[in-house]
Amino acid sequence: MEFPSQESESSNSLRKNGRGKIEIKRIENTTNRQVTFCKRRNGLLKKAYELSVLCDAEVALIVFSTRGRLYEYANNSVKATIDRYKKATADSSNSMSTSEANTQFYQQEASKLRRQIREIQTSNRQILGEGVSNMPLRELRNMEGKVEKAISRIRSKKNELLFAEIELMQKRELELHNANMYLRAKIAENERAQEQMNLMPGSSEYQQPMTSQSYDVRNFLPLNFVEPNEHYSCQDQTPLQLV
Repeated sequence: MEFPSQESESSNSLRKNGRGKIEIKRIENTTNRQVTFCKRRNGLLKKAYELSVLCDAEVALIVFSTRGRLYEYANNSVKATIDRYKKATADSSNSMSTSEANTQFYQQEASKLRRQIREIQTSNRQILGEGVSNMPLRELRNMEGKVEKAISRIRSKKNELLFAEIELMQKRELELHNANMYLRAKIAENERAQEQMNLMPGSSEYQQPMTSQSYDVRNFLPLNFVEPNEHYSCQDQTPLQLV
């Protein structure tokens, strides 16, 4: 039982602290405990909602009352958040560092690639006929079938290329033949035109130059004035006498 003086001292201390604080321990009074539970539960749900909205965080809240009633809040899904939590805790407990995980992954990939390279090299040697002495009859037959299929594909591709080249050459031959026929027709036409020009009367007069005298470009005088006369005989010239 508390004395009045003690009650007044506790009330004074609560007034000094503002809103008033209670000691964090189990509330023995059932009614007070239920009222406090409702108030604190609503405040907790409100704070969870504000945290999820303001900080864009994934929040999941689960509360069970003393009577076994469930109160929950989740901005995404309670089950999805719990699964994510389990995965995160499992990864954190059993995971290695990032560098170790990357090293292990690359080692596995490197061993896998080396094995594939060895298998490819062995297959190539067997296709070339090397290292087939220890192969059983079944594997030899399989290898023979693979080689025959490869040869048939190679031959079909070769024939396809040859046929395409032959078709191209035939088209080229046809184009050259047409060009040759065109040139022959042009030559024959030109020859007929030349014969008609030669058979026309007075065609030689049209072929002669317009002027009968030719001029020297240096002095613009007719060359007939400079050249000696063809009718002038050498006998008419007086011989020179040496004294």
